[in-house]
Amino acid sequence: MDAFSVSLANGLNEPGMKRRKACLIAGTFAFFQALMPMTGWICVHTIVELFSAFGTFVPWIALILLAFIGGKMIYDGVRSKAEEEAVGVGFGALMIQGVATSIDALSVGFTIAEYDLPHALSAALIIAAVTFVICIGGLIIGRKVGTKLSDKAQIFGGIILICIGLEIFISSFF
Repeated sequence: MDAFSVSLANGLNEPGMKRRKACLIAGTFAFFQALMPMTGWICVHTIVELFSAFGTFVPWIALILLAFIGGKMIYDGVRSKAEEEAVGVGFGALMIQGVATSIDALSVGFTIAEYDLPHALSAALIIAAVTFVICIGGLIIGRKVGTKLSDKAQIFGGIILICIGLEIFISSFF
């Protein structure tokens, strides 16, 4: 759902997004959503002691990354009211979004630790496929709503990203 929400924000930010870019964004989120559980699976099978110390920082990392990207989107949206077309999500921002929305999926790797490698890969591929489809839906909805919201879309997208970061952070305590 985090990846869906960020896709929605990206669609809001760039209502004129081409199909190829939408597939790139959804594919990036799908890749990271598959990579993180496999990373968690590998950690359990190799370096679980080292990784457990890192686990407490995951909500902080997600909050900082998404707040930074969301804040920049809001700043750019307020500052560039005179511009006709909003700048779309760049490669660097997309990579940060991919990591930030999937970093909590590392814990999935701990839950599938008892799986053998083929079953763990199958689970990761299913996660990737579902993420891809959901993100395409988010991008489509965001593009349609973004067209209607016009100049407020980038600000709204930034607010969504900050809220997702806060949700990941707060839910880590419950």
